[in-house]
Amino acid sequence: MIGAKRLLETMLAKAVKRGRLRIAYADGSTSSFGTPDGVMPEVSIRFTDRNVPRDIVMDMRLGAAEAFMDGRLIVEDGGGIMEMVELLQGNNHWDAGQRISPPRFRRRMADRLKFLATQFNKATSSKANVAHHYDIGNDLYRLMLDAPHMQYSCAYWPREGMTLEEAQTEKLAHIAAKLDLKPGHLVLDIGCGWGGMAIFLARHADVKVLGITLSEEQLALARERAQAAGVADRVTFRLVDYRDLAAEGAQFDRIVSVGMFEHVGQPQFETYFRCCARLMKEDGVALIHTIGRMGKPGTTDAFTRKYIFPGGYIPALSETVAASEKVRLIASDVETLRLHYALTLREWYQRCLAHKDQIVAMYDEKFFRMWTFYLSGATAAFESGGMCNFQIQYVRNRRALPLHRDYMAEAERMIMAGETAPTPEKALSTA
Repeated sequence: MIGAKRLLETMLAKAVKRGRLRIAYADGSTSSFGTPDGVMPEVSIRFTDRNVPRDIVMDMRLGAAEAFMDGRLIVEDGGGIMEMVELLQGNNHWDAGQRISPPRFRRRMADRLKFLATQFNKATSSKANVAHHYDIGNDLYRLMLDAPHMQYSCAYWPREGMTLEEAQTEKLAHIAAKLDLKPGHLVLDIGCGWGGMAIFLARHADVKVLGITLSEEQLALARERAQAAGVADRVTFRLVDYRDLAAEGAQFDRIVSVGMFEHVGQPQFETYFRCCARLMKEDGVALIHTIGRMGKPGTTDAFTRKYIFPGGYIPALSETVAASEKVRLIASDVETLRLHYALTLREWYQRCLAHKDQIVAMYDEKFFRMWTFYLSGATAAFESGGMCNFQIQYVRNRRALPLHRDYMAEAERMIMAGETAPTPEKALSTA
């Protein structure tokens, strides 16, 4: 205990310079780190267990997460878990080349082996991985996400003062514009979630959409929402793996995939893009929206892998494009969204806090603490860490799209102009 406590204090003395972190230990002693600057949070925490310092020293993220989940790490003053994580990550900006201390060597080696073992994501394991996160119940996501579209992915914030609902609508329009939709197009939505993207595209263009998912909870609600929105004749949903769909020989004019590539796993990158190429018509267009790393390839941390996204991996741009190049997909447009997901995650976090009693009643206190730790850590990763979002547009034929990007902005303006009037989907959200 004494050795772990001293090591933890050495780590925190280096990690916390701005703002202040106060710790009250289980043995009654206290420590303080940093200097208040009026910008960074000032947070007081308490350890109720003598083993907390050891657990955090072994792996700061996983150790702190599990101590917080178990009620052994309590945030007593200065906000909540969001502020504590912000204080730690904000003092260690990825942009400045700083990082919070990594896990100890033995833990890093064990984590690396476990990470590699979960990355293959064959079709037989993909459904179980998806169910772990998305089949925990639609009611939780209804409380947290935007009501009109139920988008569990990064929103788009082109203006200050937007609501989450407005930002998610802007995201859908932004992506739809990049697809360059034409009447009669057949569109594939890989990882369709609760159907928000498919319904949006069907409403704003004379197209038919097939949405595919591996989540039975999402599938049922997506079908219900499409029916209520009046687009069930143009939108179909199936419970099928993208690899199996490609094997069927179907082809589409447009492919969209939002927030799904993070679940593919490194060893499956080439397979994923090979399937996309097979599913695209010769003059087809695909838009892949994914969380990404701003630096080189890495690994998934133990907390995320264990509790949030088993089998998940956040790709670097380099390895993403390298995989797509092998099947001769042309990256015709790449956009990096830097802080948009941080704004989105803060909205989700606030909505979870506002509905704490309901979420605890659905699950328990431990789940609520785990979920808010996840949202807090993710927010910090986008505000100060190395995470961002990529939107990568692909074509098979270099002549498939206009030679200038003006068509995107014009299409986006037209789509958003059509969003000023009430729609069946908006009516559904209040039902």
